[in-house]
Amino acid sequence: LVNHWAWKRIKDLFPKDSLDSSTVLVLVNAVYFKGQWNQKFKEENTVEEKFWLNKDESKPVQMMKQTNSFNFMSLEDVQAKILEIPYKGSELSMMVLLPDEVDGLQELEDQLTAEKLIAWTSPQNMRKRQVDLYLPRFKVEESYDLVPTLQALGMVDAFRDGVADFSGMTGGRDLVVSKVFHKCFVEVTEEGTEAAAATGVEIIERAGRNSESFRCNHPFLFLIKHIKTNSILFCGRVSSP
Repeated sequence: LVNHWAWKRIKDLFPKDSLDSSTVLVLVNAVYFKGQWNQKFKEENTVEEKFWLNKDESKPVQMMKQTNSFNFMSLEDVQAKILEIPYKGSELSMMVLLPDEVDGLQELEDQLTAEKLIAWTSPQNMRKRQVDLYLPRFKVEESYDLVPTLQALGMVDAFRDGVADFSGMTGGRDLVVSKVFHKCFVEVTEEGTEAAAATGVEIIERAGRNSESFRCNHPFLFLIKHIKTNSILFCGRVSSP
């Protein structure tokens, strides 16, 4: 019944055989995101290219391409680049953090902190540049059992018979949390809506007459954030699209 309720929101919420007749109370958190780009990728520009899993192995992917004006920054201290791709409506955007080296993702992750991320992506540091963007189609789908994590954070009583107290919900103390599932699904394709024409002048910082190249053909990080509040809604790693 719960899976049927959640089906249109996120498919196969619970792992097979994870619920049985003894399950009474389950905590559920389900998130689905599929945004429309502010400037869509043209499908005729999508071609098969190699995505390097490491320095020795690669796999074929469908690589999308567009040349446009994006917020861009080159990081000298961690040898990586950041690009912001806005979604339709200008409320959300995807930040792509791409290491310069094929095997540079671990170093980038090791040095990534909330403070650095805020500084790197601040309007004062990002600059409008003309960029040749190559981004693979990808899906990220992950499921998590959060019981061990919540217990490690100190939420213990909710899972213990005779100790858990959900009397505010039922009037009794016969409920105990059996499972805590979290599932996340993110899909990135060419789909999007062309930006409407607008009056005004936008100043773009250019490196001479050349475009920057931002080719995501090896492992990278992505963040989906709410622009006004700078809140991160999703964070993920693409290592094998």
